[in-house]
Amino acid sequence: MRARVAVVYHSGSGRTERQARAVAAGALEVDDTQVDLLSLHELTDELWRALDAADAIIMGSPTYMSGTSASFRHFAEATSSICADGLRWRDKIAGGFTNSACMSGDKLQSLVEIALFAAQHGMVWVGMAASGGWNTSTATNEDLNRLGSWLGAMSQSNDDQSAEVVPPRADLRTAAALGRRIAEVTHVHVAGRAALAKAP
Repeated sequence: MRARVAVVYHSGSGRTERQARAVAAGALEVDDTQVDLLSLHELTDELWRALDAADAIIMGSPTYMSGTSASFRHFAEATSSICADGLRWRDKIAGGFTNSACMSGDKLQSLVEIALFAAQHGMVWVGMAASGGWNTSTATNEDLNRLGSWLGAMSQSNDDQSAEVVPPRADLRTAAALGRRIAEVTHVHVAGRAALAKAP
């Protein structure tokens, strides 16, 4: 049974876009998954149609000044009519990712913002399912989930490097793991709904 996943993101420098592409690539590894990669550069009718049609929406923003970007907030606030319209996105699967220059950078605050936004729409949040990496004397910064985030995928990009170089491979692999997990959970969700619809 086909599942449709939308990866919607804002990126100021291209680094979060690179992370978004890794999330999308991970989701595409799951059979029978359609992925729509959607930039928030413009809030078009096509964007809204794709989000309405999606079974899952994975949202991403850079972390600026301890929160999501103004462009992401603009998108979130633009959905108030959707939220008021009988919770049109209710029961869609949701997840999130973020990128900043600092190792911490208060990225957790951005993921909390995105998760609360999903909750306001009645969506079902799915986080990471990977142990934290880079946390022992034998671990390295090549570990999956090296930044130790479970609410969503985090990545770190040095300020003086371009999106051709950062985020690093480990963070892109972590983003792909999130996309894959959400696609897998979405398939279970879609199949469950179909089974319930057929039940007497």
